[in-house]
Order: sequence, then structure tokens, then C-alpha cells
Amino acid sequence: MASTHVYAGTARSMGATAGGIFRQAAGDSRWEHLTNGLPEDADVHAITVHPENPDVVYVGSTKGAYRSTNRGNSWERLRLPEEADIWSICVHPKDPRIVYAGATPPGVYRSDDGGDSWRKMADPGLPDRVIMGFACRVMRLDVDPNSPNDVYATLEANGAMRSRNGGESWEDCTADLIRFCEEPKYRSRIGSQTEIEGMLDGHALAVSAAAPGTVFLANRMGLFRSNDRGEHWQDMEISRFSPLTYGRDIRVSPHDAKVMYACLSPAARSTDGSIYRTDDVGQTWKRFDHDVKAEATMMGVAVHPRDPNQVYGVSRFGQVFGTQDGGRSWSQSRLPEGVRDVYAVACG
Repeated sequence: MASTHVYAGTARSMGATAGGIFRQAAGDSRWEHLTNGLPEDADVHAITVHPENPDVVYVGSTKGAYRSTNRGNSWERLRLPEEADIWSICVHPKDPRIVYAGATPPGVYRSDDGGDSWRKMADPGLPDRVIMGFACRVMRLDVDPNSPNDVYATLEANGAMRSRNGGESWEDCTADLIRFCEEPKYRSRIGSQTEIEGMLDGHALAVSAAAPGTVFLANRMGLFRSNDRGEHWQDMEISRFSPLTYGRDIRVSPHDAKVMYACLSPAARSTDGSIYRTDDVGQTWKRFDHDVKAEATMMGVAVHPRDPNQVYGVSRFGQVFGTQDGGRSWSQSRLPEGVRDVYAVACG
């Protein structure tokens, strides 16, 4: 098996002096700052390793989208039709030549040739329900493996949307999320004009082949699921299994569609966080990262595309956790001095 690399994407905020993307070879303690072809001032929000060819890595950043064909040794800027701040990149599960990228202001780009050329898809046209101190962004995209033209996205902070035609047009999937706010426990306002802010503060979204037509959503208020392609939502009530309920990431294992991982914390900026795992498509959850002590919000989790025993997680301030034996034991390393705000983790 080829060697494994772990990647972390960081931003120059909160007084950070280092940003961009870092790489570590599994088993090594050194982190390499990958800068060949990436702008020095690029904040990296998303990292996606090609599911079939780990040499190919996509990055979404404040300076656009980039691709490497040599595991990050060098990068080329992808020719999107306009300047864009990219927050998410999704490779189609059935046709890896199709790649989607999500941006701020909210927009989706699509490539049908592995990233060589791109076109901008239809404007989602969502109403501006939540006015934050930052522009709304498409935080995560995913494709239903059972319905390859069904694409879903979650937005920070504007709920969720779907396309039934590969991104050519979009439909709002947010009304039923707002309905939750009729109950006081689902109301949350930190930086906007409205208490529906928390339910619309979407961070991650996933679709599993083991649950056709079902969408899983991680947001500030917890984990939610829709069994009817985003029309209606239900609270997965993660608090039954975890004292931490702020949902930052949710991923389906590429090896078993019934297995999913979620990053849970107390809040966006906190001193705790954990990775939880379900083996039954979200019916029950257990803490997965035994003996790990996150010093900050757990921001991302990644499952190795060729080895189900390898799972990696990252906390906001630069701790990277990894297991190579299915969660029985964990190692920890820290990103270089100067890193203060981590957004993404990937491996391959």
C-alpha cells in the first residue's frame, strides 16, 4: 500500500502567523507547509483527496480552488469562471470526473473533466434570512450515491438546499429547519438579527448509500436528518449519546455506508471536542476517540479511502488526532507554531 498522508487546512485569523495547507506522512512527526503554487496568503477551508487516486488533492481557499497531482508537492490554480472564495469541494461518488465546488457568496461550480474546466451553476436564489458578520457560504456539498443527480448543500448560515439535476437548478430545503425554532431550545442568536440563526448555521452534510433519499446535517444545534430528500427534518437527538451537541462535521465511511463519524463540541470556540461514530446509519452513537483530549472545538474528521482502520480528526487550534487500528489507540501531533484556526482535515 502506498504511504498515507494527512492534510490540514488552516486560516490566518485570530492572530495566526501561519496559514494554508500542511502535510504529514503517517508515522512521521514533522509537518510540511505546502506552498509550491499556492498563494502565501491563502486561507484553506476545504481539502478533498480523490477517492480513487490519492495523488490528486483538491483545495478550496480564499484565493480559489487548486489541484495537486503529486500529493501536494506542487499546486495548480483551477480555472473557475470568476474569482471565488471556495469553502467546499466534492468529488462525485459514481463519476470522479465530476467535481463540485461551493463558494461565498453562495454559489456552486461544476467540472465534468476532473477540474480542468468549470462552469458556474444556477444562482441558488435563497433569501437572506440570517445577516451575519460574514458573507453566507456553501460549507459542504454531497451527492446521493443512489440518485447521482441529487446534490445537497448546507450553508453557514442559511440552512440547506438541493438540486435534483446535477446542480443545474436549486431548491430551498430550509423551511422545516426554521419550524424547529417554534420551540425555545432550538433558538440561538450569536451574531445576527434573528434567533433562527442556530438552526440555519450549517457546517456539514452527508448522504449515505445505506439510506436512500436521506440527508444528514450537522449544525450548531446538533445533528439532524431528513428521510425525504430535505423536505422535512428530524432531530437525531445526539444528546442521548453525547454531552456535546454542537455539530461541526459529519462523514460517511467510504468502506461501509452504515458507518458515519461526527465531530461534536460544546460550541464554536470551546475547550473540548470529540469524534463520535455510528454503525447503524445514525440510530445510535458512541464516542470513538478514546483517550483523546481536545483543547478546542473538534473541527473535522476524515476516513482513509483505502483503510477503514485509519481515521483522523483535527481541533480548531491545531491538534491532529489519528488512529490506525480502528479507534483502539490514538496518536496526537500538533501543527507548527503560529497556526491558530484550523478548518479542514483529509487523508489518503
